[in-house]
Amino acid sequence: MSSLMDTNAFDYVNVLDKAMDASALRHEAISNNLSNVDTPGYKRQDVNFETQLAKALRHSRYKSMDAKVADLKMRRLDPIQYRDYAGFSYRIDGNNVDPDTEGVYLAKNQIVYQGLYQSVSQEFKNLQTVMK
Repeated sequence: MSSLMDTNAFDYVNVLDKAMDASALRHEAISNNLSNVDTPGYKRQDVNFETQLAKALRHSRYKSMDAKVADLKMRRLDPIQYRDYAGFSYRIDGNNVDPDTEGVYLAKNQIVYQGLYQSVSQEFKNLQTVMK
């Protein structure tokens, strides 16, 4: 007899968990950016997760979303933190952090995180309903 853990019931939860981790890492990067707004030569940091997810989903091009998520390799979904060297420098000292822009990124990231949290909660509610 197979258990719930042997099924694909947690596929979406696993992807959402990775996305929440990426959002938390992005929050940390934005916080670092804001903390270093006056540091000469500092280059802003960001996190690339969305591109990783899109690439991973493209590997199963003609399948349903359920099948695509089931086929995902979780190790391919690790968020990548990087420094934005290509960005414009707002000051002569080479710092490229704009506090207003970072504030917008922070607000966007908070909304994304809240949406991910609600999605995970809904997935567990769905699992509870099925188990009843």
